Amino acid sequence: MAKHKGPGKADREGISLMQLTAMFPDEAAATAYFESLVWPHGRYCPHCGCTETVEAAPSAKMPYRCTGCQRTFSVKIGTALERSRVSMRQWVFAIYLEMTSLKGVSSMKLHRDIGVTQKTAWFMLHRIREAWGGLKETFDGPVEADETYMGGRRANMSKAKRKELADTGRGTVGKTAVAGVKDRATNEVRAKVVADTTGATLQGFVRQHAAPGATVYTDEATAYAGLAADFEHEAVNHSVAEYVRGQAHTNGMESFWSMLKRAHKGVYHKLSAKHLDRYVREFAGRHNVREANTVDQMASVVAGMVGKPLMYRDLIA
Repeated sequence: MAKHKGPGKADREGISLMQLTAMFPDEAAATAYFESLVWPHGRYCPHCGCTETVEAAPSAKMPYRCTGCQRTFSVKIGTALERSRVSMRQWVFAIYLEMTSLKGVSSMKLHRDIGVTQKTAWFMLHRIREAWGGLKETFDGPVEADETYMGGRRANMSKAKRKELADTGRGTVGKTAVAGVKDRATNEVRAKVVADTTGATLQGFVRQHAAPGATVYTDEATAYAGLAADFEHEAVNHSVAEYVRGQAHTNGMESFWSMLKRAHKGVYHKLSAKHLDRYVREFAGRHNVREANTVDQMASVVAGMVGKPLMYRDLIA
């Protein structure tokens, strides 16, 4: 396949929409693609794990039957696609559009692009985001650690909302805290919504993702002051315009926050606190596979959906 020579990651192989259409001309091709990734070592029953399976009767609602538990199943069962009525071909295009858009895709755009309702597109995107849950590996470092706040601008709020916030405080009041770490060796990011930015919370997050003894770079926030007990900790003092001192800086994490916030303002416009953590995980996950070819990026999403069924009632609960 010819390499994509457009702006950005020009050394990685991309796929055009025309190529994607040729690769997945029909529902059968899309279904076979998902089956090859969900069952890389052969088909098995997602209900009981039995590998003795056969094609189900033509009258059955699902294409395969387990000879052990006698239940029928499809490749969607046991994945984030479970109970989805959207065609597999539409799922392929949705994953492609989400992975090839650095700032993500809004549900309004996806519903127009693949021909589903906006509500369905919104649910599909959240199901795709499930692929990046549960990353727990620790980084050997050097590691950058930083935090940010997500929320609307006061200038865009109603007078009643501005007054409510003015009565309770300024600055970060009404916004949601997000913590993140970036490993310079692998260029990988871990980020999540946190309850607050106290020392216990932020240091706990760093200890969860950085190996003991690793070099950790932060800003001067007092919440990071206790890291020296377990790490080689260096801090830059942003309050006096010190942003880089030798190798000490948090520019990598700040670049990640910048991308997330540009998406917030330019693509999604509103990210509710209830679902913010899924968006944060999505951006971290997409950042972590930016160097991979588009085919591999899409495959990582499908593989990550296995074992993570998401029902609509649970999403909106």
